[in-house]
Amino acid sequence: DYMKDLEYEFYEKVKNWDFSMFDIEEEKLTKWDMYEILRKNTNENSKILDLGTGGGENLLENFPDALEILGTDYSKEMIETAKQNLIKSGRKNINFRVMDSYNMDTKDDYYDVVVARNTVTVPKQIYKTLKEDGLLIIRGVDKLDCWDLKKLFGKGQGYHDTKPISQIDYEAVIDAGFKDVELVPLYVREYYKTKEDLIGLLLKTPILDNFSEENLTFERTRLDLEKLEEYIESNTKEKGIVLKRNYYGITARK
Repeated sequence: DYMKDLEYEFYEKVKNWDFSMFDIEEEKLTKWDMYEILRKNTNENSKILDLGTGGGENLLENFPDALEILGTDYSKEMIETAKQNLIKSGRKNINFRVMDSYNMDTKDDYYDVVVARNTVTVPKQIYKTLKEDGLLIIRGVDKLDCWDLKKLFGKGQGYHDTKPISQIDYEAVIDAGFKDVELVPLYVREYYKTKEDLIGLLLKTPILDNFSEENLTFERTRLDLEKLEEYIESNTKEKGIVLKRNYYGITARK
């Protein structure tokens, strides 16, 4: 609960932001696309659950039309933002509500697909809420994400973990009883047009915070601007300041 409270406090502070605030050019080096997988496995009669929905922007922009879509987040502020975004979008059959992903209270054997992006998951609870043959899609940030930057600072999300976050998640999904479990490493290059864009990202995400999935600890740390200047000097390319992003995708069937 201590880690959950710290994480909650962090995301409450950064509630009003999304990537569109920053000038970023993205270059995907891996073909895996969670939204494409979602579209291929759903139709107008599907029920979809989105865990860690944040302000709902990704759901509203990328999820296909379905019979029922529920977006949940632990942060009340994020869900308020999502509800406002829903009104603006004019989309139907979508609801947002506060839910703790550690203590899911959704119905058993109910959803066709559960999606979890950059959020904590309890695969055993997801297994219960999925229908037989239902699909789980996870997209997460891995240990080696922004590794050059983390190495320079000597800290960061998953920096001190012995196991990659992807492996921790993968094993938990298998242990929960899922079948056809696939893990795909995802590589992305992000180019930031200005130093301010990069600083904005680092202040709004826990990339350089001591955030351990393995030991369940979360410690917010100061941004050392001198070290950041050093990183920028070595990593400025024609398209902008480069960040090498490492994500992972997991798909699994109940």
